[in-house]
Amino acid sequence: MLLANFAILVLAGFVGYLVISKVPNTLHTPLMSGTNAIHGIVLLGGLVVLGSGADGVLNKVLLVTAITFGMINVVGGFLVTDRMLGMFKSKRDPAERER
Repeated sequence: MLLANFAILVLAGFVGYLVISKVPNTLHTPLMSGTNAIHGIVLLGGLVVLGSGADGVLNKVLLVTAITFGMINVVGGFLVTDRMLGMFKSKRDPAERER
């Protein structure tokens, strides 16, 4: 069973790499925003499982690690998205905005 799960993990990583490498640069940021929204749901699921009393120290350590890395991904993705959207704002002088 462990070998089958490991094979699925390796194949999923390989397919994911091939799919992402084919995406044009102009689509990376919008796709990342959608992925971050999905990852937020994954974080919520991890918190629910952790709160429901996961058995074993290893399971708890893996859940906390996954939640930490997921949170870094979500926050970083939203910061990059905010920066991208900031590029489309007009750059007028503050004196012109008061008029």
